[in-house]
Amino acid sequence: MKTPLRLLSVICFSAFLAACASSPSNSLGQLPPTQYTDLDTLLLQASKRDDSRGIGLYLAAADLAWQQRLVARARKILDGIDLNQATPAQLIFAKTLEAEIAVALKQPKSALKALNHPSFQYLQKMPNNQQIRTGLVRAQAFEESSQFAAAVRERIKIAPILTESAAFDNHQATWRLVNTLSITQLQLELESTDDPIFHGWLTLAHVTKSTHSLQQQQSDLLQWVLQNPKHPAGQKLPEALQQLQQLQIQTINSIALLLPSNDPNQNVVNALRNGFFAAHYIAKENGEPTPNIRLYDSNSFTSLDAFYQQAQSDGIELVVGPWEKDLVRQLASRPTLAIATLALNYADRGQIPPQQLFQYGLAAEDEARAAANRAWADGLRRTAIMVPASAWGERIQAEFAAHWKSLGGQVVGTTRFSRPTELPAQIAELLELRASEQRTKQLEATLEMKVAAQPARRQDIEFIFLAASPEQARHIKPALAFQYAGDIPIYATSAVHSGANEIYPELNGLQFSEMPWFIEPNHPTRQHITQLWSNAQGGLGRFYAMGADAYRITSQLQQLSTLPSNSSTGLTGILQLDQQRRIHRNLYWVEFNNGQLTPLKDARIE
Repeated sequence: MKTPLRLLSVICFSAFLAACASSPSNSLGQLPPTQYTDLDTLLLQASKRDDSRGIGLYLAAADLAWQQRLVARARKILDGIDLNQATPAQLIFAKTLEAEIAVALKQPKSALKALNHPSFQYLQKMPNNQQIRTGLVRAQAFEESSQFAAAVRERIKIAPILTESAAFDNHQATWRLVNTLSITQLQLELESTDDPIFHGWLTLAHVTKSTHSLQQQQSDLLQWVLQNPKHPAGQKLPEALQQLQQLQIQTINSIALLLPSNDPNQNVVNALRNGFFAAHYIAKENGEPTPNIRLYDSNSFTSLDAFYQQAQSDGIELVVGPWEKDLVRQLASRPTLAIATLALNYADRGQIPPQQLFQYGLAAEDEARAAANRAWADGLRRTAIMVPASAWGERIQAEFAAHWKSLGGQVVGTTRFSRPTELPAQIAELLELRASEQRTKQLEATLEMKVAAQPARRQDIEFIFLAASPEQARHIKPALAFQYAGDIPIYATSAVHSGANEIYPELNGLQFSEMPWFIEPNHPTRQHITQLWSNAQGGLGRFYAMGADAYRITSQLQQLSTLPSNSSTGLTGILQLDQQRRIHRNLYWVEFNNGQLTPLKDARIE
């Protein structure tokens, strides 16, 4: 019996739909098979084919090596495949795998370049598992290259097709990423986005960063959930925010601020004190619960024991200070403290402090590590270091070098400078220009004639890490240009920035890490402080900001210590507590542009 033509057409069309449901259309080709387990057998089969099927088998082999964590072999197999005859589906698979390998090798820029291949215009026609795989590695590459807003958008895009544990992990990662954005970045993204899901994540982050007391954070968070019941985070808060909501509020009613009244750096101490009290009064004006603050003079006590006895007698529940490094070392050497203490400086690294001691300061070591992270994310691998010939310079050099090497980077040269008159010779030695000149002279002697040759610098320096004062930087950057090294990128610490609105054209293009105080001039606390104290607009602004953040930290120690993943956005950076109860600052990256600080896109220190 013959099958009616109409019924035959329906059967054929149904078969076509079933095929499309499990694989791309014929015009895009098939994704490589993934059912293999024996790599050598797979490579042998691939070697017997010279068509699209063979390309698929080779790609499957590269992927199998990758899944077996044979990264070098996976890359070798992938590099050996001729993709000129590959189908769009195979190209998407290959470029995704290339990106995964690049991210594993800490090469996020190479990963993003691979993911920019024209074949990805067909990604939405691929099966969900391929869309997820590509989306995840793209989000990772954006994150590793410090493009956090872009990473958030990518995770939002793949969220609807994720299930179970993958959906949970993506939900947590989305919050972690959006929470790294500064207030200014959040506002810029809010103004430019028309995606309601992204907008919701941004407002959630803005709500948690805009208040500091646990009580207010919990109240604002609950209000956000009630206003966004259909948002993914409204339906289920990320774990960190769930934990925040469940914390029992521990109120501190009395704080001691322990600072000296007679110190060689009294202007710094005064800035710390004024910033602390300014933040206190701002919080009171905003209706936040505020503790009583008593100011103690560290110069007036014969010992720390005498101070703590007095503080206990006065009913103090938390001490903020001391600022003097020697006193912080003394506290860190004790087995226990009578009162929980937030020191405004750091003890020595080797010391194991008591549980009651928290430490917070403007550590340049944070900036040294951050410069290493930033340069590594930018794809650089070999560096030269330039630091002052001082104890401070040696400390920064050691921190940067250790962290850079831990990432896998190489230090190919180091210069410690002291006097400007010595800089040209020191830079010439670092760049090996003298060796170039010597080779020219030897060639002239051999040829017995003059040779027209420019000195050539060494080519293995990909960037320079610089720790220097503004005045030193003004000599160093032009000197590098004069010595044929003006094209070498410089990654610096905030020491190069005086804080004043001075225009130094010779520093244009110099990039460095900086705290939000100098990047967000419209921050309400900053505006309040600079209106009261004009010197807060210059370099002392760092310590006004530190004082204000120290006050805010007193109301957040519970969150920071109970929830290790929690962070606080302050005027000195994004603040996070480590296992030794030391507060680290994540900063943002800027560059000089005719005296102005221009934020670098999606840049921060980790």
